Amino acid sequence: MPRVFASLDEVRAALGEPIGPSEPLVITQERIDAFADATGDHQWIHVDPVRAATGPFGTTIAHGYLTLSLVPQFGEQLYTIDFGSARVNYGANKIRFPAPVPVGSELRSTVTFTDIAENAAGAVLTLRVVVDAGGAKPALVMEMLMMVAN
Repeated sequence: MPRVFASLDEVRAALGEPIGPSEPLVITQERIDAFADATGDHQWIHVDPVRAATGPFGTTIAHGYLTLSLVPQFGEQLYTIDFGSARVNYGANKIRFPAPVPVGSELRSTVTFTDIAENAAGAVLTLRVVVDAGGAKPALVMEMLMMVAN
C-alpha cells in the first residue's frame, strides 16, 4: 500500500526518509523485446540471447531506459500525492545506470523526498529514486522532479 501524502507539510515532514522498497518486478525477455520494439533499440546485448550468452554480461540485459521507464510504476506502489490540482513530470537530474539488469532480475525501488521548492504555480518536489537489481550496485540512481500544481 502506498504512503499517502495529503499536504505539502506531510511531504516536508518526510524529507530524507526512504520509502520502500517496492514489490519485486521480474525483468523478462518479453518485456525487454517489447521495449526494443517500442524504441527501435535492438542492440544484441538486449535482444539476442544466443550472442549475449558469449558477451560481457553472459546473458541479455535490460535497456537502461527500460529501467528508467519503470520508475512511475514503482512510484505508484510507494507513494501517492493526494493534494494539488495536478502532478506532472518536471524533469530529472543526475540519471545514472551503475549496474546492468540481467534478464530474470528482480527489481525493487525506494524513493526519498529530498527537497521542496515552492513557487506561484505550486511546488517542485525532488525525489531520489534508487532501483536495485540485487547486485552490489544499484541499477538506477536518479533525482526526479515532480511539479505539484496548486
